[in-house]
Amino acid sequence: MTGCRTRRAEAGSLVVRSAPEAPTAAVLLLHGGREDGPEPPPALNLPALRMRPFVAAVTRAVRGRDVLVAEVRYGHRGWNGDRADAARDAEAALARLREEAGPVPVVLVGHSMGGRAALRTAGDPAVRGVVALAPWCPAGEPVDHLGGRRLYLLHDEADRVTSARESWDFVRRARAAGADAAGIPMPTGGHAMLRGAGLWHRRAAELTAALLSHG
Repeated sequence: MTGCRTRRAEAGSLVVRSAPEAPTAAVLLLHGGREDGPEPPPALNLPALRMRPFVAAVTRAVRGRDVLVAEVRYGHRGWNGDRADAARDAEAALARLREEAGPVPVVLVGHSMGGRAALRTAGDPAVRGVVALAPWCPAGEPVDHLGGRRLYLLHDEADRVTSARESWDFVRRARAAGADAAGIPMPTGGHAMLRGAGLWHRRAAELTAALLSHG
């Protein structure tokens, strides 16, 4: 069965884009946001719209594999310091995914703030790996929970919003903590991933499919 439906209206709910009758795996996509923003995301939310082509690319890449594809709905527009609202919503969405699909392996795909949220919550036992797109990885972001996880961080070094150098530093620290982590320089795209968008979509989808194939 395929289609779009929302599980619960509050923060941390799932917007299910594609769902087989008996999922054997799942992909959760997390869009970007702001450093600070306690208000809810607007109805016309450009960071969420930016993820739609990634949803489509991932759905094509896993076609025929009984993979549920869903997006995470945030309660707040920003990360909001120690509150880490996006990470809390990601954790809640993972819990609701277990209600939806059972204890299936999950790949997280996140952009910017969503990449940070994905990496922050990747210690969940269900998470097999993360594809982080131009992620926000500030100095000191925790890595000790990432042992045994596969992580791919994609970044254009010309990004002026989040730092590719901080992404590469995160990769080094995650490896030291036992993660199988790789930094992948992208030739263009900046932060919004608009120029050369097709390459971003294809690479994210290919890496997601590969993570789902990994035992």
